Amino acid sequence: MDHNCNSPRTPSFRQRKRSNEIPAEINKSNGNILLVDDKYKYRSMWIRAYSSLWMLASVSLIIYLGHLYIWAMVVVIQIFMASELFNLLTRATQDRRLPKFKFLNWHFFFTAMLFVYGRILSQQLVNTVTSDKFLYRLVSNLIKYQMVICYFLYIAGFVWFILSLKKRYYKYQFGQYAWTHMILIVVFTQSAFTVANIFQGIFWFIFPASLIAMNDVGAYFFGFYFGRTPLIKLSPKKTWEGFIGASVATMIAAFTFAYFLGRFQWLTCPRKDLSTGWLQCDPDPIFKPEYIPLPGLISHSLPWKEIPVLPVQWHALWLGLFASIIAPFGGFFASGFKRAFKIKDFGDSIPGHGGFTDRMDCQMVMAVFVYIYHQSFVVVEDYSVEMLLDQILRNLGSEEQLSLYAKLGHILQERRL
Repeated sequence: MDHNCNSPRTPSFRQRKRSNEIPAEINKSNGNILLVDDKYKYRSMWIRAYSSLWMLASVSLIIYLGHLYIWAMVVVIQIFMASELFNLLTRATQDRRLPKFKFLNWHFFFTAMLFVYGRILSQQLVNTVTSDKFLYRLVSNLIKYQMVICYFLYIAGFVWFILSLKKRYYKYQFGQYAWTHMILIVVFTQSAFTVANIFQGIFWFIFPASLIAMNDVGAYFFGFYFGRTPLIKLSPKKTWEGFIGASVATMIAAFTFAYFLGRFQWLTCPRKDLSTGWLQCDPDPIFKPEYIPLPGLISHSLPWKEIPVLPVQWHALWLGLFASIIAPFGGFFASGFKRAFKIKDFGDSIPGHGGFTDRMDCQMVMAVFVYIYHQSFVVVEDYSVEMLLDQILRNLGSEEQLSLYAKLGHILQERRL
């Protein structure tokens, strides 16, 4: 990791910004410092552990409260991430001469939030207000015209930006405009998939997020005690020993932890509305145990002859493999980004960890993969009668269609009689 926990705490934002910069002489030699040789590694470890325990306790409470609260947590994290990224390219001298220019960034941010969540949660919102005719009509109209509303909100921001252009600041303002749109793409792409995963079932949020955390912890401790071979120059404290050790540990944890989480019905049921009550449903077949008989030599020495396995555990192995091999590249990308801007962390909101963006770099990659994997390999396609008939009719000629209609009409007439 790239954290320097030995820097003094200062209240000034400008001083904090300066302390977050990597001095040139340290930046040049940083590639030779491995975590196993860091003399401050124990102090760093305890700070990280203390912060991690607080985060774990907070997230566990929010998960216990349910889908709506988890969504609210994602929104709060988004706001912190956007704030950290907005501040990354901010220049105080220009901002003083461009009053209210920052409000434009947040205008685009909340417009994007309205558009993304309006599209994702429209059905849940309708299901929540079906008992009230007035609210149902209001919500239905808002959903119907949501795209128009968001479009004109964006156009209002676009006009606001054009009218705010000032001589000698064109380059800075256009740079901020482009940077804002890149932030919206990065932040809302991952959050949109994350929220979609949450409402498919809390399992599809908590399990992949836990895999990333387990892999990160595993890489830290294997690198802490055994790391000697540098893995990648972008993250000089990451080692092959940490990478391989964390991968093996994550695969084992994925298989066992999926069984533990899959036994809780309120984690596996999808949420069809925006209420906060606990869920009960008929478990999906992938969460129903299958019993695998043990080989003869093993079963003779054990009191049981078969072991229960949830089908989701086989899916968990693929998720664990991705979390171990591919997701860390999100962290490598973030490390390269920070090196380009010569900063240690995106922020200092979480002691020992940096900012929220530092914690979410791998989660972004994982959330998108989980959604795509779930839709491709887990969700069973539910074809309606109309869809099947339409597909059949498309493959028939005109005479065959007339013959089919005649037969269906004859069958219906017989049933009426």
